[in-house]
Amino acid sequence: MARVCLFPGTFDPVTLGHIDIINRALPLFDKLIIGIGRNVNKTPMFSEEQRLQWVKDIYKDQPKVDAVLYDGLTVNCCKSVGANFILRGIRYVNDFEYEKAIADMNRSIEGHIETIFLTCLPQFTSVASTLVRDVYKNGGDVSQFLPEVVNQSIKK
Repeated sequence: MARVCLFPGTFDPVTLGHIDIINRALPLFDKLIIGIGRNVNKTPMFSEEQRLQWVKDIYKDQPKVDAVLYDGLTVNCCKSVGANFILRGIRYVNDFEYEKAIADMNRSIEGHIETIFLTCLPQFTSVASTLVRDVYKNGGDVSQFLPEVVNQSIKK
């Protein structure tokens, strides 16, 4: 059975923290699908199409990575793409508590889907899309937090 993993999130924007988690997860799975979720509780700054294109551009030479847009339950997206794992990045202890509750709920709904947690490297602990958006909206330089593809795109 192939080890297919879904890494869900809004990726608004894709940050170096996301890239760190994705790159470190690649050896663990046969296929890693970045699931760009539509969250009714969030108003994104960047379009779904833009976020999807960023992931596709960043990983254009990596056949193990794909990206999809989805709404609804993450476990339903897992079913639709054939994923048996969910990947989540953890920055702080309180992230783990929140993510564990979601993982427990997902396991209650679909018992065969396991959630894998990877802690981010220390240099990415403070890199959150929410903070990056705030700095960007207020005219700050966010280039140190973003992959080059994203930097080039937002400078246009």
